[in-house]
Amino acid sequence: MPKVKSLPRGVAMVGAGMSKFGAFAEKNSRDLFVESYKAMTKSVDKGFDPAIIEAMYVGNFSSDQFEHQAHLAPILADAVGLTPIPATRVEDACASGGVALRQGVMAIASGMADVVLVGGAEKMTALNTAAVTEALATAADVAYEIPAGFTFPGFYAAMASAYMARYGMKSEHLMNVAIKNHDNAALNPNAQFGMTIQTWMEGRVAAALKKGKPAPTWSTIWEFLHDESGNPTIAYPLRLFDCSPISDGAAAVLLVAEEIAHQFTDHPIRIIGTAQASGSALHDRPSLTSIPAAKTAAANAYEMAGVTAKDIRIAEVHDCFTIAEVIASEDLGFFAPGEGFKAAEDGMTARDGAKPINTSGGLKAKGHPVGASGVAQTVEVWKQMRGQAEARQVDGDVSLALTHNVGATGSTCTVHVFERRN
Repeated sequence: MPKVKSLPRGVAMVGAGMSKFGAFAEKNSRDLFVESYKAMTKSVDKGFDPAIIEAMYVGNFSSDQFEHQAHLAPILADAVGLTPIPATRVEDACASGGVALRQGVMAIASGMADVVLVGGAEKMTALNTAAVTEALATAADVAYEIPAGFTFPGFYAAMASAYMARYGMKSEHLMNVAIKNHDNAALNPNAQFGMTIQTWMEGRVAAALKKGKPAPTWSTIWEFLHDESGNPTIAYPLRLFDCSPISDGAAAVLLVAEEIAHQFTDHPIRIIGTAQASGSALHDRPSLTSIPAAKTAAANAYEMAGVTAKDIRIAEVHDCFTIAEVIASEDLGFFAPGEGFKAAEDGMTARDGAKPINTSGGLKAKGHPVGASGVAQTVEVWKQMRGQAEARQVDGDVSLALTHNVGATGSTCTVHVFERRN
């Protein structure tokens, strides 16, 4: 591997915002991006003139397929009044947002720009589930994996099965991740599923009674999650509540050179580590229980930042499926191999745990508009590090945080390390 280089110039985040995530029949990605951009501008403490933005990078996986709209970046730039600045769409599957963030960081660190807008947007729900599944499958290795009958639930089910066989995890352990992330999303006003699984279950019972049908007899969420009528198997061992939803949404952050950050806020969040790595498709990996690109990206980001996994206070990780969060927590060095599911069971990754993960609700419950997810992770870090996460705010000092954004089954991974200095 090439030697990890330090950032030649400091980069700071001075604004962050996102749209609500969900399913919005009346909105396209342009509408959602405008919402996120407006939320970002309002978050800049001292205000700013948008005319100073010099470049724009937008994470977007496939507006071509989802909306039949290619060439999205300049269209979004025009929608928020930023033409004629250069606007670039970045595509790296579900890691598109994280890679767009890295491009923005490098633009400032290199000296090519002082102020950069980074965004992410995806409108997925205009297609039905089968069509979305087909569109997402183009991120896999279509020469080998798709002809074998795999879709992404199948890929991650294979990873979960391998993990269970190697480390003794039970499928029930994954339910701890789903419960935690829905608990967090219930406190996030922008989450697609802003409710706990308990509330979801009670809603199912109430809906049955309203229709005059026999009420389900679930007495606990564990009974609900084990019942095929409430939580059907999608691809064994993964059930419905192990899977992130089909989502619409957008997010935006404003990056500036560190030496001018004081012009925008007295409380900037610095990006002190950025790394990206690529890897082979699933069929060529020596093991299905880890993502090599994530381990490489994490190691490089830590080295650049001069920190270790132990130093990270909170993390937003790519939990497109519950098993993905478990594997990420190990690839990032938070827990030893085979210990991630135990950490979730013990509450270590809860908001009040030793290593809070996905306080936003994660992709699992906040939602996963794929091109926006990596940027939305950064919005959560911004809020937590500035003490603005309201009811889901983590206690204590959040001086170091991390985001981890994965494309496909791990062919791409970006890791960013953030610092708040007092």
